[in-house]
Parts: sequence; C-alpha cells; structure tokens
Amino acid sequence: MNVQFDVLKKSREIVVNMIDGLTMDQLHLVPKGFNNNIAWNVAHLVVTQQLLHYKLSGLPCLIPDELIDSHRKGTRPSKCFSQEEFQEVKELLMGLPDTLREDYRAGIFNGYEEYETSTGYVLRSLEHAITFNNLHEGIHLGVVMAMKKLV
Repeated sequence: MNVQFDVLKKSREIVVNMIDGLTMDQLHLVPKGFNNNIAWNVAHLVVTQQLLHYKLSGLPCLIPDELIDSHRKGTRPSKCFSQEEFQEVKELLMGLPDTLREDYRAGIFNGYEEYETSTGYVLRSLEHAITFNNLHEGIHLGVVMAMKKLV
C-alpha cells in the first residue's frame, strides 16, 4: 500500500505546483465547454478521497460537511472561495494523504460499505478505494491541466 500512498501524495503535489501562481479569478473561471473550475476540482479531490476512504469505512470525514455538500460528485461551483478558504483547501489537499497513511497503519479502518463508482467499478474494500481514488485523482489532474491552458 505504500506505493498507493506515495502516488496520492505525488499527484497532489503536482496539482498544487500546477496551480501555483494562478489568481483567484483564474481558479474560479469556468472555461467554455466545462461545467466547473480549477478551484472546484481541487476541493472535489479532497471531498472524494474522504468519502471513499472514511465515510464508506463507517468513520467520520475529516473535513467540514459544507465542503462535502458543495463539492461531492454531481455538484457544480456554487460560490467562490476567499483566498484564505482556498488556502485551507490546499492544506487539506496536501495534509490528508499523510493522515490517511497514518490511520491505515494504526488500523482504524475495520469495515467497508461496498460502493459502485460512476465508472461501474465496485469498491469492496478500503484497499480497492485507495487504488481507485488514485485513478480518480489522475482524471481530475488531467482536467486541471486542460483548464489551466484556458484560463
């Protein structure tokens, strides 16, 4: 599993480095042909990881419910983050992979609610979810890369 944790951490470092230097306006611009923006995608990565790993394991998520409600699958940007709020989202993005690794090593995950993803892949364990989440993160990394060219 160490490789999976390393991949998650590295992909998030790439996202943060990619968006470094973008203005708040650029982060919130919805490019033509898209239904969300870079800021939403970054927050969506935080939310999805928490839902797939903690909620489906029967544990509380480590992020505010408001962030979950506004950035889970099926949502669209409904408001702009302030500079401070987006900084908090980036801190969660970078810090939560280490927390996941620590919690996994501590053995706090003791069950998993089976979940069929929108791709049709069924997650049957936390290990499946960790691996699948890395695929999900890669998809959104690609989206952020495309959006950055348009903002």
